[in-house]
Amino acid sequence: MVTCRGLQSRGKGVFGSFPRSPDSIHLSRFVISSPGRGRRGPSSRAEAGFGTVIAIRLCSSSSLATAVPSTTRDSLARERGGVVKYVHLTKPRSVSLLLLAALAGMVMAASELPSPALLVQTLLGGALAAGGANALNCYLDRDLDWRMARTAMRPLAAGKMEPKHALLFGLGLCLLSILILALWVNPLAALLAAAGIVYYVIVYTLWLKRISPLNVVVGGGAGALPLLVGWAAVTGQLSAGALWLGAVVVCWTPPHFWSLALLRRREYALVGIPMLPVVRGEVETRRQILVYSVALLGLTLLLVPAGLAGPAFLGVALVLGSSLVFVALRLVYQASERAAWQLYRYSTVYLALLFGSMSLDHMLR
Repeated sequence: MVTCRGLQSRGKGVFGSFPRSPDSIHLSRFVISSPGRGRRGPSSRAEAGFGTVIAIRLCSSSSLATAVPSTTRDSLARERGGVVKYVHLTKPRSVSLLLLAALAGMVMAASELPSPALLVQTLLGGALAAGGANALNCYLDRDLDWRMARTAMRPLAAGKMEPKHALLFGLGLCLLSILILALWVNPLAALLAAAGIVYYVIVYTLWLKRISPLNVVVGGGAGALPLLVGWAAVTGQLSAGALWLGAVVVCWTPPHFWSLALLRRREYALVGIPMLPVVRGEVETRRQILVYSVALLGLTLLLVPAGLAGPAFLGVALVLGSSLVFVALRLVYQASERAAWQLYRYSTVYLALLFGSMSLDHMLR
């Protein structure tokens, strides 16, 4: 039997004893959402019927508790928690997709696989740029995030971090990324990374996201820039082929994010974000998702006659793109949350498989 020592944050929790394997530490986190009352602000998150009670329990065996002083355990837990908060600010899942795009750009631009040193330097700079931009996005959107269930547990929205710390962290990552790319890669790659940061943080987060239902369409350019960074890292210049690949990312962005917006339409309406389902309605949003999915299929198939991909890629692009169109059609006719979730999830897999197969095809040719 393991005894539990309760660590409590923003609410009352009930703690007890429960069986666990010996000589181990288990950290369990429970989030309960319920209507709440309180003062406005990220720390309370009580506006608009959202209240959050978080109970964390740290359980350890008696032998471990004897071996490690409680002050040491508390200090280690705080250090781990501090690191995790900063990692969450960077949105690691988003960064991984952007790095995949950058890698695809490098492979497609080179006649052979780039050197390991160039790969590491470019991807490191790209990861820092994307992570820093995401951290600044969390800083600027903290007034919205605490009011939305999807984002209420982000470190700033949950009141787990001082805003100034997030701001300095984001700016530091962005500056470091530009320095790495400028000194170790080339100036054009650094310039494109800086443009991507400004595009995402200023053009999208501060401006388009809050005023226009076309925010996702125009904001898709920020997602295309990592691919251009990868291309420029290898060639030191941009070409029509690089811009064509960037257009693939731009065209992919609306189906991906509008499917999520369909699921979170009420939350976006609550905080006043003019996403397409809020402004134009769900029927029009589903129709637009289908239109962009068909356009994306055509755009990827044309990569072969344009000389950017080989015949083997044609079959892969046809299968992946046709599947995306099928899922979009099902969303149009079923008009269900399940269909929206399926499109959102598949679109993520689609982009990863598309760039992976594109890169493999290029290396094998």
